Amino acid sequence: MKIGAQLFTLREFCKTLDALGETLCRVADMGYTSVQVSGTCPYTPEELLPLLKKAGVTCDLTHYNPTRVAEDTEAVIDEHKRMGCSAIGLGSMPGLFTPDANLEKVVVDFVDTYTRPSQKIAEAGLHFMYHNHDKEYLHTINGMSVMAYLAEQFPAKQLGFTLDLYWVQKGGMDPIAEIKRLHNRLHCVHLKDMEAGTQHFAPVGSGIQNYPAMLAALEDAGTAFAFVEQDNCYGQDPFACLKQSYDYLKSLGLS
Repeated sequence: MKIGAQLFTLREFCKTLDALGETLCRVADMGYTSVQVSGTCPYTPEELLPLLKKAGVTCDLTHYNPTRVAEDTEAVIDEHKRMGCSAIGLGSMPGLFTPDANLEKVVVDFVDTYTRPSQKIAEAGLHFMYHNHDKEYLHTINGMSVMAYLAEQFPAKQLGFTLDLYWVQKGGMDPIAEIKRLHNRLHCVHLKDMEAGTQHFAPVGSGIQNYPAMLAALEDAGTAFAFVEQDNCYGQDPFACLKQSYDYLKSLGLS
């Protein structure tokens, strides 16, 4: 399992291609060799690849435009192949966080919209990855959580989960139990920690989550990439937070 950096943590430092290139080099200097490109400035594969090569890192997961994934699937597949990226990700379900949204309609529409694109992505040998928040655990459809419903509607080869271990716990679930339940869908995951009391986001290893046990479960599940993410650093330097997480994970024998 390779440890990567989720660039959404550093989104304020990725607003132009030049800034993105500088950020990638700083991430590489921490020790990371893989990144998830999310929350950055717009880019083409031809623009991103030289920046990745200069920094000496690979892009192994994206969060891509949901409409393009649904409506321009072949082009999105081609772009990821040109970037050498094996996983096409969605950061959330379109419409899920819209105020007063009809949750059941949003979820059913998602299944209808992405069934064929997910088939195309699987047929192309890539992974289609859905990133959860707590809402997918706190709300139900047909008597089951949204996460459970999605797993029922899509075969494992067509939909993986970029399981976010912070949001799993925030949603009232046991992360280790979820890792075991979804073991055949976890090509990529998000590592982030939860501060005691406040439930603030925290560098990995500094919060209340049992990372040695969770990482062992991820290894057993065959997870290929674990991306460190911290949505909010609460005034601390996000580069320092990412470095703290990397050093902790390295102390456990990961890199």
